[in-house]
Amino acid sequence: MRRTICLSVLLFAYVAHAGSGTLRVGSQVLVVGDSATRVLELLGKPSYRTHAAASSNSHRSNRRSHRRSRRATSSGGEQWQYRQGGRVVTIVMVEGKVSAIHDDGR
Repeated sequence: MRRTICLSVLLFAYVAHAGSGTLRVGSQVLVVGDSATRVLELLGKPSYRTHAAASSNSHRSNRRSHRRSRRATSSGGEQWQYRQGGRVVTIVMVEGKVSAIHDDGR
């Protein structure tokens, strides 16, 4: 009984931690840091692909909210969008690696 409870707690902690920066694709998991090749292997060609423009420092009043996006886009970042059922998954790619995973269905 103790073993079952311990395993349940560990599994819950893992799922709670894995919720950000991961995407389950069938029996595989895509994580931040994976390569563009891995994304293409798991998800195929994106439905929509856009080059993100580099952010400028001219909007200092809204600087804090742009800080995160500036990191993701200032070095040639791209956003790859995939439609999966009724949801849209956006993979942010920076220098050939997954920088962020956004799932509007979560």
